Amino acid sequence: MVKKQFQAEAKRLLDLMINSIYTQKEIFLRELISNASDALDKLYYKALTDDSLVFDKNNYYIKVSFDQEKRILKIIDTGIGMTKKELEDNLGIIAQSGSLAFKQENELKDGHNLIGQFGVGFYAAFMVAEVVTVSSKALGSEEAYRWESKGADGYTIEPCVKGEVGTEVILKIKENTADENYDEYLEEHRLRAIIKKYSDFIRYPIKMKVTETRLKEGSDKEYEDYTGEQIINSMVPIWKKNKNELKAEDYANFYSEKRYGFDQPIRHMHINAEGVVSYRAILFIPEKMPYDFYTPEYEKGLELYANGVLIMNKCGELLPDYFSFVKGMVDSEDLSLNISREMLQHNRQLQVIAKNIKTKIKNELEDLLKNEREKYEEFYQAFGRQLKYGVYSDFGNNKEVLQDLLMFYSSTEKKMVTLAEYVARMPEEQKYIYYASGESVERIEKLPQTELVTDKGYEILYFTDDVDEFAISMLRTYQAKEFKSVSSGDLGLETEENKDSADTEEQGNKELFAQMKDLLSGKIKAVRASTRLKSHPVCLSNEGELTIEMEKILSAMPNNQKIKADKVLEININHDVFKSLQEAYVAKDKEKFKLYTELLYNQALLIEGLALEDPVEFTNNICKIMR
Repeated sequence: MVKKQFQAEAKRLLDLMINSIYTQKEIFLRELISNASDALDKLYYKALTDDSLVFDKNNYYIKVSFDQEKRILKIIDTGIGMTKKELEDNLGIIAQSGSLAFKQENELKDGHNLIGQFGVGFYAAFMVAEVVTVSSKALGSEEAYRWESKGADGYTIEPCVKGEVGTEVILKIKENTADENYDEYLEEHRLRAIIKKYSDFIRYPIKMKVTETRLKEGSDKEYEDYTGEQIINSMVPIWKKNKNELKAEDYANFYSEKRYGFDQPIRHMHINAEGVVSYRAILFIPEKMPYDFYTPEYEKGLELYANGVLIMNKCGELLPDYFSFVKGMVDSEDLSLNISREMLQHNRQLQVIAKNIKTKIKNELEDLLKNEREKYEEFYQAFGRQLKYGVYSDFGNNKEVLQDLLMFYSSTEKKMVTLAEYVARMPEEQKYIYYASGESVERIEKLPQTELVTDKGYEILYFTDDVDEFAISMLRTYQAKEFKSVSSGDLGLETEENKDSADTEEQGNKELFAQMKDLLSGKIKAVRASTRLKSHPVCLSNEGELTIEMEKILSAMPNNQKIKADKVLEININHDVFKSLQEAYVAKDKEKFKLYTELLYNQALLIEGLALEDPVEFTNNICKIMR
């Protein structure tokens, strides 16, 4: 027996395999099972082209076994096996793939596509094993050979006794260290979990001896320990089944089994796409928001499979942020994987899939909105804010995708409505889509700024989410109708007569308003006679892009930069309070005029839900009035 050296700078390359390429040690089992699956696929292909071979799927399987005492883990397959030369070529030369060579030499049929491409997955075994032994007997050969290695120092190949065609990989698992627990790869529940996670949909049965507690036969109370061989994997994934064979509960069970959520999905999408990039997918729109959805810990993305083998738990590139609530998986044979099969070499194929998925999700939500309004509103209550963030983010680049999915509470309908529904109800003479912002529907309904719009009989959309105004600022218009806040300086509703009257009153009280502005210096931009107020004495309006509601939201942020909206104090000149103000001004009672001005300003702040700058002074001023 002669020890041979690995080729291709093996010591450095093998060290790279073990320590750099794979992020998780458990991947080794996925790689070895995938290799075993490839060996079975090769035999299947040979049976398709050789009439002397009969491929009976019941006789072909992968078996995983372990011996805790001897620290041995075995992966056995009944596939095509390897000759001495193939052992030398496939295992002695790092990064030479027998599967890739087989794939290049043969045109695979019947939907079979070999998993292995790079010939490096096998070496992941050295992450957990101090010795790796491979015994193999090739189809059509009378001889069997054993390949063995302790790592980068080299390997040996010698004849061995093996009755059946196929390959047996034996790992001598490393001893535990201070940093690593290698015992877990000799534990039944851990091995089962890894197989279910990565290799559940390998098309051949993966068998393992299991011990479990079962009810005694003929009893509904007594239990007994059962030990026997069991098929661990599901083999045929739900996404490869015909949609006509599946029921709603099948999708619900899959959602639960994959632990996508503890709720029930509102909708599912079963996609089978053929084209430049072919893929299958099952996507779910959840019913409820995950508890950590708006935390840094939440990770968006879909499970990504290549030929039924899990490659990534969360592939974020498949979903835009505004659809990050969607759960599910994608499986494709067309992905260009990197050497570790954990990441993609480049993302052209992924971009094609992601674009298609985005369109599918949008169409599904539009269908839900149209045909199951109650369910859509349930969904929107959970995830509507995320759609609005999507409108606002990326400088509004996604507004065309999302604007028809938005909903807001209506002042006239007393329920949630879409922008399309609002515009369809607009009177011909109405120029703007009016909205009002506040903490709640109840608070908004009491805002004095809504009086003029309401008197005109126009519908108002109520914005109660902190992102609403920011999203609308990106939309700007919908179906050529501009959005207008009821707190805007110009509502576009004032008649010429009203404007003339207000201008006259403003000119007549020019000095009074100027003195008020001086008293409130730095707090407001102007004091004006209001054309919108009917029953209330005072309100704040704003000028410019930044609204008062935006100011409130920005000021509540941790990095508060003290950004202020340009506020205008509007006075109802027909209110009795204004007459008292005038009397104090005419009488040159500076103390009383200052008192009334500060009270009116603080009233306006409270109406808007803004914090008083000096609550103690405000209460003292109230006491002065009472006295």
